[in-house]
Amino acid sequence: MNNIHRFVTLGVRNYKACRVWPSLSTLRVPSSQLVGGVCSMSSNDGGFGKETADSSQYETLRVTFEEGVRVITFNRPDKKNAINEKMFAEVPLALKVASQDPDTVITATTGAGNVYCAGNDRENFRKLTMTDTRDLLIRFFAAFIDFPKPLVALVNGASVGGGATMLPLCDAVYAKESAYILTPFSAINITAEGCSTYTFPLIMGQTKAGEILFFNKKVGAREAETLGLVTEVLPDATFLQDSKHKLLAMARLPIKSLIYTKELMRQPHRDTLHKVNVEECKRVTERLVSAVYPDKKDYDQFVKDNW
Repeated sequence: MNNIHRFVTLGVRNYKACRVWPSLSTLRVPSSQLVGGVCSMSSNDGGFGKETADSSQYETLRVTFEEGVRVITFNRPDKKNAINEKMFAEVPLALKVASQDPDTVITATTGAGNVYCAGNDRENFRKLTMTDTRDLLIRFFAAFIDFPKPLVALVNGASVGGGATMLPLCDAVYAKESAYILTPFSAINITAEGCSTYTFPLIMGQTKAGEILFFNKKVGAREAETLGLVTEVLPDATFLQDSKHKLLAMARLPIKSLIYTKELMRQPHRDTLHKVNVEECKRVTERLVSAVYPDKKDYDQFVKDNW
């Protein structure tokens, strides 16, 4: 596995923020209790296997399971899987369920349609208070930091903003050859998030990280692999089949060994990542609710120029 992920495995810690959702206790459903039919392997669906019992409780996600592999699909394809207020709450819930499910060995994230994740939905910040926005961001990335089992990102297309900065918080990243990564924070007058001010320099060095985080450089999948952001690039035509094969092979490994090794790898960096997450979220929230955040016309023009 690429050395990208050796530092980001942060061990098992009770995710304090999850206590705000009392419904968590109702979501502890073994993956053997599945509903729905078998998913197709088309790029429009994302994931594979059968829908889990908890999948129907989410508005913005689709969760499937097969032979020890749980796939969480960001399911807002009409919005390029941008993270709205609901998804900010549902992703930590889905990760919590995966961590508690005894049948789940490997958890993966992917996107519906042809985009992995477009980052934050700008409409969130037109109606939320500064405190609400900050807390949503902190809880979201903390759920990735504290996830105790192997977490794999299947990057099936563009990965932008928070969709890109979450990748180093995973333990392996497989990307389509046509996928790319973009962190356009300065272009829209905000600051970096997702612990990227810590993870990116540690992975690729200060100058390369600066080029990406400061200057909005779009990075193709092959370059991302060279930099260490991506574990392996897979052909577009066989991406789902190839990634499924890899995940099922991983899921045959002993879960206790995987969990304990991840804990040992993450423990030295856990507190630092949580501290960085809080500080980043404070700063980005200030920018998001400020008057300098681009209006809709400017934002839409940026999207048009870069998608």
